[in-house]
Amino acid sequence: MNRTKTLLIRVCTVLVLAAIAVLMYFLGRGHTVYFDNKKLEYNGTTYDTPYKVEVYVGGERIAKLYDRERGATTCIGANFSMELVVTQEKGGSEQTFSYSFKLPYSMDGIVYNLPGLLAGLPEEAIMSEFVSTVEEVPADEEVVTDEFGMTMDGMDESADPDSAAAG
Repeated sequence: MNRTKTLLIRVCTVLVLAAIAVLMYFLGRGHTVYFDNKKLEYNGTTYDTPYKVEVYVGGERIAKLYDRERGATTCIGANFSMELVVTQEKGGSEQTFSYSFKLPYSMDGIVYNLPGLLAGLPEEAIMSEFVSTVEEVPADEEVVTDEFGMTMDGMDESADPDSAAAG
């Protein structure tokens, strides 16, 4: 009787921990959401950028974007809502738009194109995965010396080559 009770408690504990893990995966998944205010071409039509777009998430201004600028925020969970305050021309009136998205679990960095979003284009036109473009810089070759400041080929780094031949 005591062994079955212990086994039952252990199985229940494992099931509870598994349920918490599944719940945390869906509720606690973090995404970085990027906002591009860049010109978009889709199906032969070009969508120009507005003069200024202010992005608000949770009532807080996340970004103030002009032409060819990008903003970003971090979102925990699968649901994402934002407000855009758009000024089409310098000195023009502001318009406010609200958007809500269900973020895909398969992407960590998601880029939304704001001109396409404002034009009402489908998700495949306005959303893409962020891909970092880090350039590899070649490392400078290190000069290997021993504890006396001598290079490995036997030449002293601090000595003048002309004085070494004379001495």
